[in-house]
Amino acid sequence: MFAERKIMTNRLRQWCVGICLVLAAIGSATCAEPVLSVAASTEVQHLAVALPDGVELDAGAAWHLVEQGVGGVQLPVQLAPASRADGSAGAAPRCLMAAVPPRDGAGPTRRFRLATRGDDSEPVAMRWETTSDTTLSLHDGKRPVLAYNHGEITDERVPASDARRSRACYIHPVWGLDGEVITDDFPRDHYHHHGVFWAWPHVKIDETHYNLWFYNDIQQRHVGWIARQAGPLGAVLAVENGWFVGDRKVMIERVWLRVFRTGEQSRAIDVRLVFIPVDRPITLWGAGGKSYGGLNVRFAPPSPNDATITVPSGRTTADLPDTPLVWADFVSTFAGADGPSGGAVFVSPRHPDFPPSWLTRHYGPLCVGWPGIKPKTFAPGESIQLDYRLWVHAGAPEAAAIQKAYDAYAAGEQAAWGE
Repeated sequence: MFAERKIMTNRLRQWCVGICLVLAAIGSATCAEPVLSVAASTEVQHLAVALPDGVELDAGAAWHLVEQGVGGVQLPVQLAPASRADGSAGAAPRCLMAAVPPRDGAGPTRRFRLATRGDDSEPVAMRWETTSDTTLSLHDGKRPVLAYNHGEITDERVPASDARRSRACYIHPVWGLDGEVITDDFPRDHYHHHGVFWAWPHVKIDETHYNLWFYNDIQQRHVGWIARQAGPLGAVLAVENGWFVGDRKVMIERVWLRVFRTGEQSRAIDVRLVFIPVDRPITLWGAGGKSYGGLNVRFAPPSPNDATITVPSGRTTADLPDTPLVWADFVSTFAGADGPSGGAVFVSPRHPDFPPSWLTRHYGPLCVGWPGIKPKTFAPGESIQLDYRLWVHAGAPEAAAIQKAYDAYAAGEQAAWGE
């Protein structure tokens, strides 16, 4: 009896020690250790996955993902701010950023557990720099990545009487992997186009119609910063803007940028847009017959003849109005570049009304149209969340290669925690 009691005591002690180790490492109020399930891919998957409820990690420790059932596969992770459903941020890092390379022989689903690692932390390679009182720029080592313009940018070439002379709250420039600028701002053919921006030509509030594309009666203005981080695996910027009619704010706009370290041939830039009508319903819709209105990327080709647009069905020589697409890619030889490069816009599988309708133009714009040409009304306090990835790449990939990159993105969007 004494021997049996001793064995039971030892087992209980071992069990308690194990539980304490898990609680110390994970910082959780529960005993279950979370497992991250990711659909296997033939391409690198750039993940940003919110931590499950009840799990708190020590932000001062170095963490990695350990693949289950496979020896030696350990992937560093970066703890980063996470977006709530309304676009606000929590008080502590609640998201993991990681790059998951493909693995030969992986089954349909790969499973990872969290663990701390030693003192082999990678140096911080990405950094935000204040370029001016209107602009914040991101660098990956010595490479420029993008600039976010929170303040008002004015182009003196545009007539002073033209409301399109100034704008704020957008991304430009976006640089290619070799330092070439691939986006355009204030192009002569369309002054109102500006880098990576989000705007609708039709905004109805009460019985008044506004045009957010032209800024003559409604504007986007910076309100405040939500989060900013740069680390060894990526960078995060979150900002709150507002849509203003005069001095009255009618829409809350929260923007999250999550940028991953540059790979050999590509760079992933995730964009989350959250909109919340303030105190009255707001109706949005896109241009009739074209369906621009929403997320837009204005590229900077020397001319339409120097541009190639690729969609899932292949390369197209025609512009595509009001066309449902999950992705579209733009390639040109941009100023200062020795060869072709470009970028694709990927639409998250979680996007409302997936897939949305687009407008593509060889002179430069890729426009994701949502909710499309039919008006849709949003109630005060209702959150509208739109998720995209801008996949910047070298060269001129074929449709099959772009589709593989999109599939990796879509699989990563479905990554989920379990036990």
